[in-house]
Amino acid sequence: MADKSIPSWPKVTIRLYDDHNAEVKIAGRSHPVNHHDPRQAAIALVAERAGQLGRAVKATAVEEDGSSWPLVIHPDGQVEAVEVRAKEQKPIWPIIVAAGVAIVLVFGTGLYLLVLRDTGPKDPPKTTVRKLPELPAPKIGPDQFVARPVPPGWSANATWTVDIKEDTAPAVSPDGSEVAAITPDDKLVVLDSEGKVRWQDKVPRDSLSPVYTTIDSKPVLAIAAPKSLYYWPGDGVEPTELELPDGSEVQFFGGSPLILLNGGEAGASVISGGVLHTVTDQPRLSTLLLAEGDRTLLARYAGPLYWSQKDKKLAVLSPKPPAGGTSINHIALASRGRAVVLWNTKTADQVIPAVTSTADGTVVAACPAVEGRLAQNYKWLPDQAGKVAAYGECLIDFTGRKTSSLKDFSPLSITGTTIFGTLNDRLAAVVPGGKPTALAEQTARPWGVAGNHAIVVHGSVLYALDKK
Repeated sequence: MADKSIPSWPKVTIRLYDDHNAEVKIAGRSHPVNHHDPRQAAIALVAERAGQLGRAVKATAVEEDGSSWPLVIHPDGQVEAVEVRAKEQKPIWPIIVAAGVAIVLVFGTGLYLLVLRDTGPKDPPKTTVRKLPELPAPKIGPDQFVARPVPPGWSANATWTVDIKEDTAPAVSPDGSEVAAITPDDKLVVLDSEGKVRWQDKVPRDSLSPVYTTIDSKPVLAIAAPKSLYYWPGDGVEPTELELPDGSEVQFFGGSPLILLNGGEAGASVISGGVLHTVTDQPRLSTLLLAEGDRTLLARYAGPLYWSQKDKKLAVLSPKPPAGGTSINHIALASRGRAVVLWNTKTADQVIPAVTSTADGTVVAACPAVEGRLAQNYKWLPDQAGKVAAYGECLIDFTGRKTSSLKDFSPLSITGTTIFGTLNDRLAAVVPGGKPTALAEQTARPWGVAGNHAIVVHGSVLYALDKK
């Protein structure tokens, strides 16, 4: 059977341990099996999930000796072997069609798998990288961007465009080599900077916008769906699916995903080894901020910061004061590698916003002192590369280790080292340390730069603008 039309999610693995025990993993969630015929019970369990999805699912069956076989399991219990192009290998899971859904799912009988085992020596198990199926490419072509004024430095000519799903946003990879988006027909498409499709995959309806992040120390492209988190390693390799607990949401403020339960009120989890691990040792009255790998950053309102990590003692991180800072007023926000800490001063009602390293607590940048009531409404906006940032009126150049203040400025987005925002309620762009440039109303703000193109969106169409 050609399995190219079957989505790669959820990821299903059936692992046989002995004549009575097996384990079924569906989207990272383990289902132990103890049965007189563990194969029959495992297949019935996967068929039940296929019935819930209303379609067949792919599965990998792993024997006691480590040999593995790709299968396709249907809602009615029918099991098909996917052709394996390997010399002199014979499937160890021969297939017989089940009598029907009721027999498989209700009575668990009528499905028989004949086990044919070679008594001779076997080749060592081979690791197979499962590739995504080829899907019809979306329509991609040039166009003119005439709906709104173009951002400064870019022309109205778009070398390529593609329709994206309404209410979703594209993601540009940190190195600017590719762009990811969800198309109107619920496909994740990844294109190079010139608009050529690198790979595609089907995603569940109501999936959120794609995000480039890191899981298990590897860069991935992730999408949060209503019940699962999917992440792709790239190069057209199938994704990993993690089933999410009810009432959870995925937060990407740090370098890795943090799964919050009921907004963090009921706890949180991080990903390690492809599975969810509960965040432990959360101090009383502390707030979950973000995740970096399998570590979670937490903070109390008036400090300190904490790092929680599985099987390790809770680490306390005390922010160091900037010049003129007397005591912590409160910890405001955090992003990858940094936290914003507001410090009291000797002058009443004045605070110093300081950017603190979450590695060692040192001051990375200190903003000019400002009235506390104003800082309460400041927005923290760092760039992807860690070169520039804005905290309300404070503009930060991390490379030059300089800060400056632009009165009545409120940041909206960053492209490269250019910070877009409003200045006296009018759209403007500024580079930290430079003079602001007034922009026409409704000027498009890029989501990022891919190669030599600014990526902008209007009316559910993505445009790759050329430079002027």
